[in-house]
Amino acid sequence: MKQALLTLADGAIFEGVSFGAEGETVGEVVFNTSMTGYQEVLTDPSYKGQMVVMTYPLIGNYGINPEDVESTSPAVEGFIVKEASPYPSNWRSTRTLDSYLKEQGIVGIQGIDTRALTRHLRDHGAMEGVISTRDLSPDSLVAKAKASPGLIGRDLVKEVACTSPYTWHEGPWQLGKGYEGSFEFRVSSFELADQLALFPKPKTRNSKPFKVVAYDCGIKLNILRKLVETGCDVTVVPPDTPASTVLGLAPDGVFLSNGPGDPEGVPYLIDNVQKLIGTTPIFGICLGHQILGLAFGGRTYKLKFGHHGGNQPVKDLTTGKVEITTQNHGFALDIASIPDKEIELTHINLNDQTVEGMRHRRLPIFSVQYHPEASPGPHDAAYLFQRFVDLMASTRNREGARPKGMVHQ
Repeated sequence: MKQALLTLADGAIFEGVSFGAEGETVGEVVFNTSMTGYQEVLTDPSYKGQMVVMTYPLIGNYGINPEDVESTSPAVEGFIVKEASPYPSNWRSTRTLDSYLKEQGIVGIQGIDTRALTRHLRDHGAMEGVISTRDLSPDSLVAKAKASPGLIGRDLVKEVACTSPYTWHEGPWQLGKGYEGSFEFRVSSFELADQLALFPKPKTRNSKPFKVVAYDCGIKLNILRKLVETGCDVTVVPPDTPASTVLGLAPDGVFLSNGPGDPEGVPYLIDNVQKLIGTTPIFGICLGHQILGLAFGGRTYKLKFGHHGGNQPVKDLTTGKVEITTQNHGFALDIASIPDKEIELTHINLNDQTVEGMRHRRLPIFSVQYHPEASPGPHDAAYLFQRFVDLMASTRNREGARPKGMVHQ
């Protein structure tokens, strides 16, 4: 195995061996506490600009398959594990993690003490780092890490979002059926026809009663599937789409998606959301939640090491229930900074008391910081998609039902 080094901007050095693609990569190093779901982590666009260390020691044990992806290609800048399994065992597996990373050009490192690295990041905070198989000089790599631009103020959204609108019809995956709807948008270079042929062709869905326009900031595909599952006809638009264009589509509701980096790095989206407030129901997730808070005049701030993983406890203050949630964010909203007193705190993180959800008392608007679509689980918060549909339904009823047979233009 080829030697590889991981160095952090504060001078910490971790020696390991290469897996995945060889080369050099730079990004903010964060840790993810999930025990499963590494394929979804790799392809989550919200990780653009970041390198991920998995705290669970054995990664890759169930391989890679052509279906469990959250975008058309990996978004992480690098991947850090204790041990990458070379012999996956799962009936859906089509390749190893190592071969997948090589194919996708993702530099990885294994064989380091990920417990020590995680403790270091918890103590000192997430920071820029470099993984290299080419340059093995610690001093040189530390200098490169220090020179990295970081995440604050950068617009990473445009690097992962779509550049033209498209419609989405694919529903959730079902055993023995595969995904319901169209496969076309999801197919990427590694999803070969012979592998897709292993799964039955998905069914074509009927048209849905609620038209949703989703701003793509790096949207996870399972969000789109959950919207379809709960009865939405989804049109996805780029993040710089003018509010007037969105309203011209006559949506029943607008969805603000997850995405990478600093929410203040996308002022054009904040401006458009400000223009949409009060015109239609709005539901935001993760970055979309932060964008909504900024549109209401609030502030965001960077967390010390963020929330990344599938075991984050969140309390719903409106019901008193505690949900175990999937999260991936490095910034948080300061709800006290929002001047509109109609904004109500609805969810808090039980680990650090940070804001996890809010809603407007009068307007049909709400958002959460975490990921109710999960993928992988847990699925405690999946009800929020139905809440969005119910909000659109009640808004439509108040405004008067559309004439029978009327179709959105």
